[in-house]
Amino acid sequence: MKNTEINSLSVSEIAERLVAEQESLTKLRFAHSISPIENPNRIRETKRFIARLKTALAAK
Repeated sequence: MKNTEINSLSVSEIAERLVAEQESLTKLRFAHSISPIENPNRIRETKRFIARLKTALAAK
C-alpha cells in the first residue's frame, strides 16, 4: 500500500489496519522463531508499514 492510499483512508480505517498489521507482525515473529520463514524480509516490510500507518495517524 502506497502512502497516497494510506492518506486517503479515514482515521478509524488506519487504526483498524494498524491493529491488524501488528497482529500479523506478532504471528510472523513467532513463526520465524519456531522455524525460519521463507522470506524473512516480510518482517522488515511489516515493521515499516506499521511505521507508515503510525505516521499517517499522527498527521491526521
